Amino acid sequence: MDFVQSYVNEVQNTLARLPWLQIRQAIAVLQSARLNGRQVFLIGNGGSAATASHFASDLGRGVEGAAPPLRARALTDSMAVFSAMANDYGYEQVFSRQLACLLQPGDVVIAISGSGNSPNVLNAVRLAHERGAMTIGLVGFDGGYLREMVDLCIHVENGCIEQVEDVHVLLAHLIATALRQMATAPSSPAEVVVDASCRVPGP
Repeated sequence: MDFVQSYVNEVQNTLARLPWLQIRQAIAVLQSARLNGRQVFLIGNGGSAATASHFASDLGRGVEGAAPPLRARALTDSMAVFSAMANDYGYEQVFSRQLACLLQPGDVVIAISGSGNSPNVLNAVRLAHERGAMTIGLVGFDGGYLREMVDLCIHVENGCIEQVEDVHVLLAHLIATALRQMATAPSSPAEVVVDASCRVPGP
């Protein structure tokens, strides 16, 4: 078997092991945040920073026109703020310092980390708990410390960082698409419809 086919097979096997119950719960949490006017903050480093920005864009744009809208913001997007926090307080505080100025009880923090061990992500989750926010983690490998810290964890069981990040982006698209459809054509609570031909599998 060549490398290309092997890579695709490994991603397919990873998808087959996804925790569908937790994915459904994450969709429900974000739907509740939209309906109750809560904010959603996304954080991550490196490739996970790019996923956080992409995810925030999809969450905000994906349900535009809905009432109320979903207020999603990636704390990776302003280099001026990001670098100021890193310079003044240290890289381990770049997210927690931003959240300290913005976070309200009932808001949602989505923490994305392949290893689950990034200190700046962990510090942000600690502050989120102190502020009464809901925390969702997207992790890979063994989940690291983040897996046990967040209120809700979506664990991608894979030890290849590229494949973990592949699936994190897929999950961002799945969740945003589900929320868009719920905003425009609410479905039964027992089933989240992604589109006419694709339904989120049961647990």
